[in-house]
This record gives sequence, structure tokens and C-alpha cells, in this order.
Amino acid sequence: MLSEIQRQTAKAIVNIFETGRALGDYGRVTLLAGDSGHLTYGMAQTTLGSGNLYLLIKAYCAVPGAAYAAALKPYLQSLADIDLRLDNDMKFRGLLQDAGADPAMQETQDSFFDRVFWRPSAEAASKLGLAEALSLAVVYDSTIHGSWTAMRDRTVAKVGLPSKAGERGWIGAYVKERRNWLATHSNPLLGKTVYRMDAFEALIGARNWQLALPVAVRGVRIDQTVFDYRPPVPVSAVDAATRNLRLTQPHMTGADVRALEEALVKDGYAINVDGVFDAGLEGALKSFQKEHGLIADGIAGPATRMILGL
Repeated sequence: MLSEIQRQTAKAIVNIFETGRALGDYGRVTLLAGDSGHLTYGMAQTTLGSGNLYLLIKAYCAVPGAAYAAALKPYLQSLADIDLRLDNDMKFRGLLQDAGADPAMQETQDSFFDRVFWRPSAEAASKLGLAEALSLAVVYDSTIHGSWTAMRDRTVAKVGLPSKAGERGWIGAYVKERRNWLATHSNPLLGKTVYRMDAFEALIGARNWQLALPVAVRGVRIDQTVFDYRPPVPVSAVDAATRNLRLTQPHMTGADVRALEEALVKDGYAINVDGVFDAGLEGALKSFQKEHGLIADGIAGPATRMILGL
């Protein structure tokens, strides 16, 4: 059985593949040309095309006090219908990004991705007799990325079951088989994701089957400090009319931006107080967030405003 730190590390590896961050990016919205999943969202990039985005947003909207539930509920039917016009609905995409800062959304995503992806991965690995931490990470990645069952069957056809090939030998063969499949796939987007298998091959080469820390994946270091990082301060729902302040083009302006600047100046940050959300304000805000254990995303959402007294 994996320890909690091993589970967190396995998930962090896949989070890096998906969003570039060990702890994931709850507000990440992505749309890649040619992606059959269409719009993708959240720390594990669940897709509109699979119907999972609908299930995630439906679950979030059912959470008491969810800050963006009222704004997102009108989109539920379109999500259920897999209406591809949502791909380019910038208001909807903006709401998803903003909702990522809501603790209710973060908790919903944690629960949803654990239920839909991690637990089935652990069960699939157990059925094959795979027990090492790196093996679980490989299965979890394929469950998130897709085609685990097909690649499992192809590997079994070549080398037999893990009971015959040995767990480490079987996982090594699986990673090679999957890498070849990705590299030669007709969809060029999948071909670009061979880095996932390259990362696993590096861990196999290092014989880090227990995912002992520190681990470096795609230039991102995973160590104990990553998991010691305090999560955003839980807050109750905010008025949906209160906008989350962030760096945009053109820059956000107004009394709320000025109030944010004044609060940061009061906290010791040397920035201009002009009511314009520019790069200087974003940098100061990220420093403030990091200092106070928040996600340093440069967005003045509910948790940040609460600590600043806004």
C-alpha cells in the first residue's frame, strides 16, 4: 500500500504533465486545435468532449456557498449536450478561470478527480498485481491521458502479465509500448506528449520505484516543501459581482484596483497607487500571496482579499 506522500507524488507528476504545476492548476482552461476532447479544465484537464466537464461543474454547482454556482448553472445544459460552441465562449471560459480560485471548486476538483481517475487507477493496478509507487503513477497517467486499457492489452500480448514478466519488467515494457504508440499516432497532438513516457523512463532508469523525494519532472522539482505548502485560506462564498482582479489587456482599472494597491502599500510593498492593475501590481500581489501561504497566481480572489481586509 502506498504512503500518503507516495500518492501525492504520483499525482504531482501527472499534474506537472497536465498543467506544469506539481499541485495542479485548478483554474487552467485549455483549447488545443485538433484535440478531440475540445475545451479542457482544471488540475487534471477534464474535457468537454468526454462529458466529464459537465459532471465536474454540476458537482461544483451543488456545493453550498460555491461562489460561481449561480453564474455557471445556466451553462449546465450546454455542458450536458456537449455543445462545442462553449469552446469559444469567452465569458464561460473566464468564469471557469475565476472559479478555480474558489476553495469550493478546489475541493470539488480534488474529490472529483480522486473518484473518477485515481481510485479506478489504483483498482486497475491492484488487479494486475502492480504495487510500487512508480507503477501506480504510470497507470494513473494513462487513465488521465487515455487508452490505458488498450495499451495494457497490447503489453500483455507482448510480454504476458506482470506475474510472468515481473512488475518492473512489465511496467518498463508498458512505458516503451505506450511511447511508441504516442510517437506514431495519427494525431500530432498525441505525438507531442511522448515527454510523459520519457519522464517515466528516466525514473525507471534511476530505479526510483518508490518515488523517493526529491523528484524532478520536466524541470519541476517535487520535494517535501511542495506538500508542506499551505493551501489557500478557506473562505465562504463571495458575491459573484465582486470581480477577481488580475493582469489583463487592457489593464483592469477602478476603485477596487486602487483599494488593492493601497492595502499592499500598507503591507510594505512599494508600488504605484494609480488604480491600474499592471505588471508591478501583479508582482507585488504574487509576493504577498506566497508570503501568506496562498496560491501565488497574481489574482486578487476571495482568499487574498480576505487577508488584505478588502
